[in-house]
Amino acid sequence: MLRITNFRVPIDDNTAMAKLAAKRLNLPPQAVLEVVLVRKALDARRKNNINFVYTLDVKIASPEGQALARLRGDKEVTMVSQAVGQPVAYGNRPLEHRPVVVGLGPAGMLAGLTLANYGYKPLVLERGRDVDRRTQDITNFWRTGKFDEVSNVQFGEGGAGTFSDGKLTTRVNDPRMRDVLDLLVEAGAPPEIKYLHKPHIGTDKLREVVKYIRKSIIEFGGQVEFETMVTDIDVKEGKLKGLMLEDGRYIPCTTALFGIGHSARDTYYMLHKNQVAMQAKPFAIGVRIEHPQELIDRAQYGITAGHPNLSAADYALVYHTKDTGRTAYSFCMCPGGIVVAAASEQGQVVTNGMSYYNRASGIANSALVVNVNPSDYGNSILDGIEFQRKYESLAYQAAGRNYFAPVQTVGDFLAGKSGSESFLVNPSYNPGIAAVDLRQCLPRFVTDTLAEALPDFGRKIRGFDHNDAVMTGVETRTSAPVRIIRNSDFVSENTEGLYPIGEGAGYAGGIMSAALDGLNAALALIGKYRY
Repeated sequence: MLRITNFRVPIDDNTAMAKLAAKRLNLPPQAVLEVVLVRKALDARRKNNINFVYTLDVKIASPEGQALARLRGDKEVTMVSQAVGQPVAYGNRPLEHRPVVVGLGPAGMLAGLTLANYGYKPLVLERGRDVDRRTQDITNFWRTGKFDEVSNVQFGEGGAGTFSDGKLTTRVNDPRMRDVLDLLVEAGAPPEIKYLHKPHIGTDKLREVVKYIRKSIIEFGGQVEFETMVTDIDVKEGKLKGLMLEDGRYIPCTTALFGIGHSARDTYYMLHKNQVAMQAKPFAIGVRIEHPQELIDRAQYGITAGHPNLSAADYALVYHTKDTGRTAYSFCMCPGGIVVAAASEQGQVVTNGMSYYNRASGIANSALVVNVNPSDYGNSILDGIEFQRKYESLAYQAAGRNYFAPVQTVGDFLAGKSGSESFLVNPSYNPGIAAVDLRQCLPRFVTDTLAEALPDFGRKIRGFDHNDAVMTGVETRTSAPVRIIRNSDFVSENTEGLYPIGEGAGYAGGIMSAALDGLNAALALIGKYRY
């Protein structure tokens, strides 16, 4: 096939893609037999000339070489061959017990499904509940403030990403990423995730995808248990021998893939107690900020805002302080979304952003966070966890000890006062909010950096620092505060048979990179053992 890159088409041009491709290749329309959309991005840098930018693979009736000869010197038209799948090699070492997957987030799901597909019949243990019951529990928490430590935004089938915007963007360049996208589409995700530059699935569709993957694991011989928490590991002479469960059972196993997520603090402590190699790592904390989606659309699209072919606009903002070495940046931006309560422990307030597939809430929200280094929080490997807990607890106390979230307008925050309730948009966080000074529940270096960054962000996006824009605290779960150290074969540095995977292990950031990490770790296990 021929590949056309950097193919720019005005957003209001609704001409059939085959006809556009034929024109681009100087061919009659009937000469184009097939067009495959490889990539679709949006270039809105010029507000009066917004274009979609495509990469297309085109099958034509005439020999491709002839077409290329006619377009000699055109670097944006090339020959492309069909990608060849990577073969899977099976190992020779006998596996005495079936592998165990701990956690059913993106990494655990892909690890479990890959092992099941290749006949390894994994046992998958998830501390939370299945996605349907979990949805009920979370909805009840948001409505009533009755928190459930077992079933919440952090724990349960699908992991934390299930109650997020469902972004599928990643910077990871791995040919198997295509396999992950194909699987998600097979499971019910919209087909456009395979070609959009910034794919997103939404919490509503992601919940159905999660169920499909779990059912597939079971169909291929795996076993999935919910409300099953691993409380200890049995390690002898540096080798994994088994897992102890909260209900008293002992599971013999010599291989376990730990996709625990970034909020499994008790599991981090358990692994540290067992001297599994770990290290502290940087993360970031801050707030969520909300604006009318229309304000962001106008800033990003100009006079074209509201065009039916344009989706809700997003943004990415970064500010580097002049003398402290700090960086403030937007994180997990949710067009047309809401701010949600995402606590995983009693007596703490945590926020996150969430969107449905249609992104139709009318509100744009994003985290605004500041980098936190290990030197900011102590000398112990696990001090980052206590740092997070401290500010989540302060947020809980500041807002009334009822899981309401502390909020403050940008104007009040910059003026050093609090109490204003004239909001540009009504805060979307539930079960409720309290207008307080966010400096009560964030470190000084974070609030100072945000105060310096907000006017700069306002210069980049007009109205971003509007006095009545509302900020909600606190955002603390941007990434894992520790890394479980592993070798190139995905195995723990000092505990043979233990495979730390995904975001909780410190080797991924987001749904796609975590899923890919789980898939690749499972293939590494398959390449070492036979079962």
